Amino acid sequence: MRRKSRRRIKPVSKGHERWLITYADLITLLMIFFVIMFSVSQIDADKYDSLSQDLRTTFRHADGVLEDGKGVTEGQNASVLPHLPVNPTATNPTQQPMTERELQFRQQEQELQQFKSVIETYVQDHQLSSEVSITDTEKGISIHLSDQFLFDLGKAELKEKSQPMLNKLGSLFSQLDTTISIEGHTDDLVIQPGGTYKDNWELSAARALSVLRYFIDQAHLDANKFQIAGYGDTHPVAPNDSALNRQKNRRVEMIVLRKLQQ
Repeated sequence: MRRKSRRRIKPVSKGHERWLITYADLITLLMIFFVIMFSVSQIDADKYDSLSQDLRTTFRHADGVLEDGKGVTEGQNASVLPHLPVNPTATNPTQQPMTERELQFRQQEQELQQFKSVIETYVQDHQLSSEVSITDTEKGISIHLSDQFLFDLGKAELKEKSQPMLNKLGSLFSQLDTTISIEGHTDDLVIQPGGTYKDNWELSAARALSVLRYFIDQAHLDANKFQIAGYGDTHPVAPNDSALNRQKNRRVEMIVLRKLQQ
C-alpha cells in the first residue's frame, strides 16, 4: 500500500499586498493635489490680491528671522505667491460681469448723487431751503426754485438775489455731460388783459427762457446742453386751492436728466 505523499503547504506571504497601501496613498495624494489645483484656478481675484499683500507685508517685516538679520524676502525680487492668471469673473459662476451700459449707468448715478449733495449743501449753507428744493426723480435730479426767489409777480426778469444761486448751478452744469431741462410753471390764476403776457403759457415759457438766457449769456454755457418748456398751470405740485399752494405751483424747475434708465 502506497503512502500518500504529504505535501507541505507553504505559508502565504502577506508582503505581496503591501503595495496596495502605497497605491492608496498615491491616489489620495493625487486627489488632494487636483483639489488644490482646482481651488487655485477658482481663486477670487480680490482675495488673491489681499492674501498676497498680507503675506508680502508679513515677510517684509520679518528681518532677523534668519541668520545675520536677513529677512525672508530681503534681496529678492519675487512675490510670495506665484503670478497666476486670475479671471475675476470665474470666482462665482453665477456672477456675470457688468456690461458697458451697466458701467456707464453706475458712473452716471455717482455723478448725479454727487451733484445733488453739492447743491443740498449750498442751499443749507446759504439758508435757501424755503426757496430752493432738490429731489431725485425718475427723470433726474430736479431743482425747484420758487417764483418769488427768481421773479417779481407777473414778470420774467430775474431778480438780482437769484444770481449767486444760478452761478453755482451754472458752474456745476458745465461739468455734467447730460441735458438740463428748464421748465416754467404757474398757478391757475388768470392773467389780467393788457399785461405783458397773454396767458400763463406765455408767462411760464418766458420765465424758462429767461433762466436759459442767463446760463448762456452770463455763465457761458453751451445752449445745446439745455431744453426748455413752459407748462402754464398744467403741472401743479399742489392743489390750487390756497395762496400757499399756489405759491408752490409758481416755480421754475431745472432737471438734470438721466441719459440712461435702469
